Amino acid sequence: MENISSYVSPRAPETTNGSVMHGLSLERNPIDILETGKSISDVIDGKIRQLYSVGSEEPFYVVNLDNILERHLQWISLLPRVKPFYAVKCNNTTAVLKMLSALDTGFDCASKAEIELALSLGVKPDDIIYAHTTKPLSHIRYACAHRVNLMTFDNEEELLKISLVHPQAKLVIRIAVDDSKSMVRLSPKFGARLPTVRQLLERARELNLEVVGVSFHVGSGCTKSSAFRQAIEDARCVFDVASFLGFQMRLLDIGGGFSKIGDFQEKFEEFSQVINGSLDEFFPPVSGLEVIAEPGRYYVESAFTLAVNVIAKRVVVEDRASKCTDGAESCPERLMMYYINDGVYGSMSCITFDPAHSKLEPYPHRAVKKSEPRYRSIIWGPTCDSIDKITESYWIPELYVGDWLLVDNMGAYTVSVTTDFNSFEKAHIYTVVTAETWLALNLSRAYDTVH
Repeated sequence: MENISSYVSPRAPETTNGSVMHGLSLERNPIDILETGKSISDVIDGKIRQLYSVGSEEPFYVVNLDNILERHLQWISLLPRVKPFYAVKCNNTTAVLKMLSALDTGFDCASKAEIELALSLGVKPDDIIYAHTTKPLSHIRYACAHRVNLMTFDNEEELLKISLVHPQAKLVIRIAVDDSKSMVRLSPKFGARLPTVRQLLERARELNLEVVGVSFHVGSGCTKSSAFRQAIEDARCVFDVASFLGFQMRLLDIGGGFSKIGDFQEKFEEFSQVINGSLDEFFPPVSGLEVIAEPGRYYVESAFTLAVNVIAKRVVVEDRASKCTDGAESCPERLMMYYINDGVYGSMSCITFDPAHSKLEPYPHRAVKKSEPRYRSIIWGPTCDSIDKITESYWIPELYVGDWLLVDNMGAYTVSVTTDFNSFEKAHIYTVVTAETWLALNLSRAYDTVH
């Protein structure tokens, strides 16, 4: 990890933009301090040995908080005008939320429970945006009672509900934008079409509601940076209409969907350049505009490593209608079937519903020799449902019952969307941080800490 001493003073911790980092209280979440010279791999090795010693094979995550810090430093370096409001729905692990609060991010909440969770961790109401355009009336009432004022809307019915129970809300109109180049499209469900914006704003004025900004979301897994430029230009048009109608517009929310793994490794830098240029073109810094975003997977995707155990195995010999090396018309082929103790109803639900992260590549925890043969394998989850399939025609060395597999980049839409189907045990979460980060973020007063 990049040396953070140039970014953060242990005596008076600050981010690169000068905002103070708050102390991280982890009384309900024990955290391992990574010893000098030790790595995340060492932590995983230790947890596996510990489980073996007590006769357990439960799945588990190891969470690297330093990885979240690295992502944050990259964000504020590449997008200096954009304050991140972390999307709680992506991963609601308490240690993650506390880390992000310590880094002085805001929080994007989509329900009463998410707002309640953020507030319980000491997040200030002003650091929360209730970023859901179709909210239950009781949830709006809860937000009002707890002074969470910033919230989105995209239709007249939502305005009517807000006017009834939270008339002092600071509203952000969400607009539909072109997300045709994204793997996960959101505009078919959310966002006001541009031709309807003026009518909605006029209705908000009639109801004496305050509209302060515009939001959009180009979708997750966006492949074209031009989508951000067009969306920011569309937002500029809405600002102009709102200003003409007398609203004091001061906030732009550019949404989420950012990633830095797989095919998106290099795209974040490209997107940042386009976003920065578009902001300067349509909303120059002298305008005093507050710009926020709702990153979720960007912050947590690579911070979580999942460890799973092979609990069963089946070898299938198939007749393949293909020529073998000896000239025969067909020959038997071994198909390996492995069953692990986590699957699509648990930590790996992203396979079935998240196109931006649908391909997982488990790999053996043990050292593998290059000379070891690979076999065509299917990896199944533990439930009695045949949909619970992790891989198909996946070539790996032979595994045995009791072996462990690791899966990287498992922080986004995993922990927060697991189910209790078949009542299999959910993966336990172990959190790790280096001593350097521990000191830099002024975490020494936290207790219940495992060294």
